[in-house]
Amino acid sequence: MIAAFHLPALAHLPTATWGYGRGKSGIVLRLPQLTPALLRLQLDSLKEAHHRYLAERPVEEIIEVIDQVAARLLDADDPLRRIAATALPLVTGYSAPMIERVLDRMAADWRADRLRGLLEAEFGDPRVLDCFTTRSGAGGSTRAFGPRLALHVFSGNVPGVSITSLIRSLLVKAATLGKSAVGEPLLPALFAQAVAEADAELGACLAVAYWPGGDEALEGMALAAADAVVAYGGSDAVASLRARTPAHSRFLGYGHRLSFGVVARECLTRREAEQVAAAAALEAATFDQQGCVSPHLFYVEEGGEVSAREWARLLAAALARLERELPRGTLAPGEASAIRQLRGEAEFAQIAGSGVELHASVEGTTWTVIYDPDPAFAASCLNRVVRVKPVAELEGIVPRIEPIASLLQTVGVAAHPQRLRALAEALGRLGASRVAVLGQMAWPPPSWHHDGRPPLRDLVRWCDLEESVERRA
Repeated sequence: MIAAFHLPALAHLPTATWGYGRGKSGIVLRLPQLTPALLRLQLDSLKEAHHRYLAERPVEEIIEVIDQVAARLLDADDPLRRIAATALPLVTGYSAPMIERVLDRMAADWRADRLRGLLEAEFGDPRVLDCFTTRSGAGGSTRAFGPRLALHVFSGNVPGVSITSLIRSLLVKAATLGKSAVGEPLLPALFAQAVAEADAELGACLAVAYWPGGDEALEGMALAAADAVVAYGGSDAVASLRARTPAHSRFLGYGHRLSFGVVARECLTRREAEQVAAAAALEAATFDQQGCVSPHLFYVEEGGEVSAREWARLLAAALARLERELPRGTLAPGEASAIRQLRGEAEFAQIAGSGVELHASVEGTTWTVIYDPDPAFAASCLNRVVRVKPVAELEGIVPRIEPIASLLQTVGVAAHPQRLRALAEALGRLGASRVAVLGQMAWPPPSWHHDGRPPLRDLVRWCDLEESVERRA
């Protein structure tokens, strides 16, 4: 039985069990049954722990503790890694190879060197989180203060995002309560437990627990206690939390986003086209398209040695090969039905002579590629369902995606550098917050501007010590 929570102030509390899988290969998670009184004890304890252990702790020490946990998650022989790698496929529905890939790629970004790079990218001198430092070019000194208590509300679509969020909070010295998602209550709890094993004082500043979404008594108490709220999820869920967050508290919402890929004609030589298709297939397969960074479709520029229609066939072949080494996860009945319905619509359109061409896995719904000459953006039903749409020129993409500008996030591009910058200018002006090389969409660096904003700087407030005061002192 695995404890899927970390509530250091609550030594004794009622729990419930959730089972996943069957027989010897199954697991059982133990989850807390929180009451308002119990949650109040934990919230008060977090605030006290912030004062005692975190507010004046050097940020470098925090990095070192996180690095120890990241190293454990990267070590295939460590019990922490083994539990995560064994349990998460059952809990999330992702395949075991997918979970292994996610742990390897994400935990590498939680190592000390990556975290120092993140702090330097956002603050220049990370010591600004420890003490007043000189303001270059402005005179005087300044100091960044994180919230005393931050509440993070997670979604369960992509394992690991919750840990990145907790780490950001700890780096700005915020005691943190993470509300885990019903679809993935385990990994953030394992991380918090490992932090406590590495450093009990830092572990006292971190709590993770699941409770049913919409529990107004618990959520209202947590929202009222927090100085900052970080929320992940669908647009409606994020909007609801924003509306209930007190006006004086900072709110960071990471809601629904859409991403897509672009292939320029110069990358469609006979030699390159297959390589680009393999990279695109991996983008669509990673997280089974559940991530905000996952491409819904690919716009392919005409005029290359390989046509957009031919490239769609290459993409289908690449997805078929990838299924053997990186299988798709299990689907809910409704998800499988959505894929079958879309395939039926595409097949009908193909028969009708619309120019649509359907490529699909013969056994089951593991992957689907639809070549569609209609250039309008169309969101995928996910789970490795990808459209390929031809465009005469790269510049023609921009008006096609204007209807989704407010939801636009990552664009993966295969193009030569001299064309890439001009396209990035147009996409950024429209609303894209990230333009990446096709093949790197799924793995934004720790220092990326998440949805166009600096995630650490958005958590802190600043205090300036003016030069005139320092002169008098």
